[in-house]
Amino acid sequence: MNQGPAAKGLSWIPDDYSVGFTLTLAENLSPHELLRGVGAEEHHILPLSRSAASELLLRGEEDHISDLDFLDWEDEEAVTRLTNAGFLPAPPDAIVRAGSVAGWAYALEEYSCHTEAHVMALSRRGRALCVHSSAKGSNHVDYALRGEPVTTFEPGLPHLTNGTPAEVALGFVHDGDEAGDVAFLRFLEDEFGLRIPWEETEAELPSAAFM
Repeated sequence: MNQGPAAKGLSWIPDDYSVGFTLTLAENLSPHELLRGVGAEEHHILPLSRSAASELLLRGEEDHISDLDFLDWEDEEAVTRLTNAGFLPAPPDAIVRAGSVAGWAYALEEYSCHTEAHVMALSRRGRALCVHSSAKGSNHVDYALRGEPVTTFEPGLPHLTNGTPAEVALGFVHDGDEAGDVAFLRFLEDEFGLRIPWEETEAELPSAAFM
């Protein structure tokens, strides 16, 4: 979906990533530090657009690389870079693309949730949050502070909280007027002043592949 220039907060993400997404935010880290913090090697980080990442994730292992629209398959140097970094020949299980916003690094994954297991490590300099939403409508949030887990919760389902209640840990209360992931992302917009422009997430961002 083409969200256009109006999509500059966070609450547009569930609509645009309706097949499922993971948004991870880490305070006081750079995009490359975030990627290294979730297991990427620096020399394996390459710039990829969202469309290129989707092509790589959705291709069949038997598909020829000439089917990739973003890649000139006769460009041996480009093919070698992607192969050495783990994007080819087999489709990765996850591609994590990272950017920065207002003192935070962010990572966006389509379809996968690789970063979720690394929230505590990503919180070593402050706060880290991971919002995961599946195509089936389930969603949950992980929150850590300075290397320690604080809470895991599902917006609107407080009885499923593991740790400190969301209203105590973050000041978040779901009023039920919106889907849980949308409501929480709108809360982050308002409380933390976080704005990620849609155009930025479509363009090339530092990216890493994981199997």
